[in-house]
Amino acid sequence: MRKDGRAPDEIRPVKITRNFIKYPEGSVLIEVGDTRVICTATVEDRVPPFLKDTGQGWITAEYSMLPRSTAERTRREEQSRGRSYEIQRLIGRSLRAVVDLSSLGEMTIVIDCDVIQADGGTRTASITGSFVALVDAIEWMMEQSLLRISPIRDFVAAISVGIVEGIPMLDLSYEEDFSADVDMNVVMTGGGRFVEIQGTAERMPFGEDEMREMLGLARKGIEELVRIQREVIGERPWLKL
Repeated sequence: MRKDGRAPDEIRPVKITRNFIKYPEGSVLIEVGDTRVICTATVEDRVPPFLKDTGQGWITAEYSMLPRSTAERTRREEQSRGRSYEIQRLIGRSLRAVVDLSSLGEMTIVIDCDVIQADGGTRTASITGSFVALVDAIEWMMEQSLLRISPIRDFVAAISVGIVEGIPMLDLSYEEDFSADVDMNVVMTGGGRFVEIQGTAERMPFGEDEMREMLGLARKGIEELVRIQREVIGERPWLKL
């Protein structure tokens, strides 16, 4: 058993609250254990210059952490460099992987992920929560007659796995991530296809058998996350996935 009482293959409690903020076309608060992220989706009537006059839309993301979302304050200007930039690119790639951009028209959906409390897995929680916010934004576009059909082709979610003290574990907390021998983030579709795998040997190399075991854990966790997404989204006639 882990310090929080979970089994190695068990995810933390997950709660997704829709319509968390009044103004965006889509917004959720996702809570994964003690990690909390606000994800909003904004529809803009424009596309980046490289897509102008192509008839294709775009999805992009921004990611940041409140200065006291962590145990010690992080200066705001430090959030705009390096790690945050890499994470927001990951979020954008993950969502674009399950959307037919040519069906979106020349519109952009901007995803904002703001971490208000961090205890590991902020990037994976951001992806999982952002998909729900994206669904709400797409529904708004259809209600406004900006879209005739849904461009969403599949669900997408993400989770962390790792090896801690020689034991493969699913959904690492900050303490587990900090002490992990291997740390990996996995993004998968609802259909079980990989979007991205980010794995690093923090303290010691890992073999193929360990890799397969961690990916098996990730698949199990993402199947559970997609089930939660489906429950939160509910029945929508236009979203038949």
